[in-house]
Amino acid sequence: MAIHYGTLTVLSFLYLLTCASAIGVNWGIQSSHPLPPSTVVQMLKDNGIQKVKLFEADEGIMEALKKSGIQVMVGIPNDLLDGLAGSEKTAENWVSKNVSKYVNDGVDVRYVAVGNEPFLQTYNGSFLNITYPAIQNVQAALIKAGIGNQVKVTVPLNADVYTSPTGKPSDGDFRSDIHGLMVQIVSFLNDNNAPITVNIYPFISLYEDPNFPLDYAFFQGSAAPVVDGSISYTNVLDANHDTLLSALRKNGFNNLSIIVGEIGWPTDGDMNANMQNARQFNQGLVNHVSSSQGTPLRPGPMDVYLFSLIDEDLKSIQPGNFERHWGILYYDGTPKYQLSLSGTNTSATLVGAKGVKYLDRKWCVLKPSIGLDNQNIAAAVSYACANADCSSLGYKTSCGNLDARGNISYALNSYYQMNDQDERACDFNKLATVTTENPSTTSCRFNIMIEASLATSLRLIRCSWGWVAFVPLLVIFL
Repeated sequence: MAIHYGTLTVLSFLYLLTCASAIGVNWGIQSSHPLPPSTVVQMLKDNGIQKVKLFEADEGIMEALKKSGIQVMVGIPNDLLDGLAGSEKTAENWVSKNVSKYVNDGVDVRYVAVGNEPFLQTYNGSFLNITYPAIQNVQAALIKAGIGNQVKVTVPLNADVYTSPTGKPSDGDFRSDIHGLMVQIVSFLNDNNAPITVNIYPFISLYEDPNFPLDYAFFQGSAAPVVDGSISYTNVLDANHDTLLSALRKNGFNNLSIIVGEIGWPTDGDMNANMQNARQFNQGLVNHVSSSQGTPLRPGPMDVYLFSLIDEDLKSIQPGNFERHWGILYYDGTPKYQLSLSGTNTSATLVGAKGVKYLDRKWCVLKPSIGLDNQNIAAAVSYACANADCSSLGYKTSCGNLDARGNISYALNSYYQMNDQDERACDFNKLATVTTENPSTTSCRFNIMIEASLATSLRLIRCSWGWVAFVPLLVIFL
């Protein structure tokens, strides 16, 4: 099992040296039992994290960030783009409620991220005609509110909005099907002294292509660098960043600021998503950013947000189970591995969340008296996994070495914990029982859920799994 550092004292030297080269974090809240915002903000301070990127203007989080000294990028979900694009008044109301209000109360909002990867090809063009008008209207609303100089618009884009036909960064240009639209957006950002934001995921490249060179994903050199004229690129971040920069230069925007809005490595849910790889990648990333060396085509400080701060057990598992395991912290704010966010002291460690309250030390497991040939087991596991989180089960995952009984118990316990240890959630037509003996193994952690009094917790409408229609089996456990 990975070493936990949840009880470490605050390390003053963890505070980053300069804001320009400090690494920020993405704070997502797609969790059944999110930590109280005040707890997370204190943890950000304890770790010297000075920048945070939010996916929406959650009221509790924005309140907790007041006078914290933490710079904020606040997001607008894609489902709001249509309304913002079609009405200047809607944009003004959104800015008033979600930005101006908090700026006036001491929240250091620096950016509004309009949409989230709206030009992904998997969206089939759903947001192509509304993203740019939404950006324009939000920018106009910021100016009208008198905060246009402090708060800038941006749009987080997936790295597939640009490409290089040769694989060399110097040949980068915007994707042909959205080239004109991208030039319009970039021109608008440039005119308003606003940055472009791009999300870069070396892990996804490896996940989609098993032949992707693993050493090229990290920051320790590459046996086969990408040679581009006099430049040798030895890591994906630099090559990807400079491909975008080349696309900007090719279209006349040499000086536009670039923010790397998301980059990281997951710890579970796939054979390459593990603690060792995640720590190696994230530490290399932090060291690279904190050095302020920049990239070959743009030396100097980089603006980068690590993805992500905390695991989210309600995230969609498309494209894979790893989606719920990007955090450098577990769901309860416990650090997963040793990581120096200063990039200068390799012995420094993360500071975990303080004052976290847990439910009782008890777990739901398959009754010892129940044989594995019981015909109701498959349906029970299927239902549990469809309504809880079984993403740590599978080939070469943290719980991949469990035996059949262990797999079944993991699924049942996940459902039991997500439903706040309600005794009715550990029934499964008399297949399960509650135990005070921890079933965790050296590599597989059977969670105990944190208290949900201050969280938006999932609640059972009916706690007996047998009352709800079954869904297809999600986990192979026999």
